[in-house]
Amino acid sequence: MDSGIQRGTHVIKALSLGAKAVGGGRFYLFALAAAGKYGVKRALQLMRTEIERDMRLMGVKKISELSRNNLRYR
Repeated sequence: MDSGIQRGTHVIKALSLGAKAVGGGRFYLFALAAAGKYGVKRALQLMRTEIERDMRLMGVKKISELSRNNLRYR
């Protein structure tokens, strides 16, 4: 999946729905434009932190444990 990924929760949702990979080009381009190489590094750190935190809040320890059961539909 590669469209509109801007937060860690977007990555978790995509993987829970069955995506094998998730790309977030625009997210990193904004970071690159704002702060160069450091900005991209920081953006990657933030994304990883968000994913790890949100997985802990869900009670999930591994990405392989993500499934549609982790999602709540409205």
